[in-house]
Amino acid sequence: MRTNTTLRAAIAGATLLAAGGAGAAFAQDVTLEYWVYSDFAQGDALAMQQEFIKEFTDAHPGVKVNITGKGDDDLTAGQVAGAASGNLPDVFMNAQHIGAQLVEVGALANIYDKFMALPEDVRNQFDKDALATCMPKPDELYCLPYTGFGSLLFRNLTVLEKAGIDTTTPPTTWDEWFAQMQKVKEAGMFAIPDETLVFNSIGEIYATSGNSQTWGFNWDNHTTRIDEATMTKVLQKFVDMAPLNTGTSRNDQATKDLFISNQLAFHTIGPWVNPTYEEAAKSSGLKYDFVLIPGDTAGKTGGVRSYEIVGVAPGPNEEVAFEFASFITEKTQMARWAKLLSRYNANAAAMADPEVSALPLIRVSVEAAHGAMDLAAPYFVDTMPSCYNSTVIDYASATTDGEYTPAEGAKEMIAELNGCLAQ
Repeated sequence: MRTNTTLRAAIAGATLLAAGGAGAAFAQDVTLEYWVYSDFAQGDALAMQQEFIKEFTDAHPGVKVNITGKGDDDLTAGQVAGAASGNLPDVFMNAQHIGAQLVEVGALANIYDKFMALPEDVRNQFDKDALATCMPKPDELYCLPYTGFGSLLFRNLTVLEKAGIDTTTPPTTWDEWFAQMQKVKEAGMFAIPDETLVFNSIGEIYATSGNSQTWGFNWDNHTTRIDEATMTKVLQKFVDMAPLNTGTSRNDQATKDLFISNQLAFHTIGPWVNPTYEEAAKSSGLKYDFVLIPGDTAGKTGGVRSYEIVGVAPGPNEEVAFEFASFITEKTQMARWAKLLSRYNANAAAMADPEVSALPLIRVSVEAAHGAMDLAAPYFVDTMPSCYNSTVIDYASATTDGEYTPAEGAKEMIAELNGCLAQ
């Protein structure tokens, strides 16, 4: 139920006081340009963003906020171009792994001092690991972590039951999971998408054996942190899965269609596909669930995690822009946002809210994010060259196709990655 105007104003005032916001009129009118992901600027998500904006502007006479939705590539291109022309949006979203590029071009302000001026209980609302990813140095903070994800294993229960698999208990190890994949194939259905076609899905499977310390970058000497022995083991997994996969990537519409039509057993991906599968459950009787991706040993999970971020541009509106950024990422707003979208976010206090933590997708996503491997860490240190992701994909695919043994593929991949980073 939506709050009435009086209650919205009360919430805004209390929240802004908690966040250190002055809530005072400005000497002259200020208009903040606020860029968000395109799906946050339509439907119910836009309506709630507009509620947040109204609550903030009601408490800040003289401030106006213009919200604009943009696609992923347009967000980055606009922020880079804006930094060069001096025409940046004041507050904006982007992906965590784009952060170093935005710092390089001068699009992101260092908000460390402003953040430390907030009350301690507000600062402590954020997931500590998520907040740390925005801090390349102890006195530098270039973002507030926002929405995020940990990879999930979506299971088509009808396919698994047809293959004679007990669906009441999810697989707890890689060996159990792979045995189920083989049963699905023997029953004449697909087990899994081709996990070598997309960098994220390669990372998801690498994490079943490796971890954040053996993935990502050594920026001090510009080398990869990928461990050769671990990558050899993971490339063998891709070889073993090759006869069982769909030939489509985790991101293809065809993969979702196969899952919905009861031809595909498993789909490793983030929680954003759930609305599609939830609708299919209502319209066509799809039976599915989502669980953690099992790792090599019981208790270890696979998958990757990453966050979207909220950044503040340097410039004359920086102070009020930070107030707005801290307002929309504060517990009250993030709990409402999570309940609306059933999506995990980086405000740990919001995730602990009883109404939020009771949501099944949130509950599993929190556990998945805490056990997953960072997608491209460390962040905000240096820009990842475009050749990096393509090299990982090329060698994973080539090894699966038989051009290299897993040991050869791992060795050659790492050598080429180091050459890519050295440039």
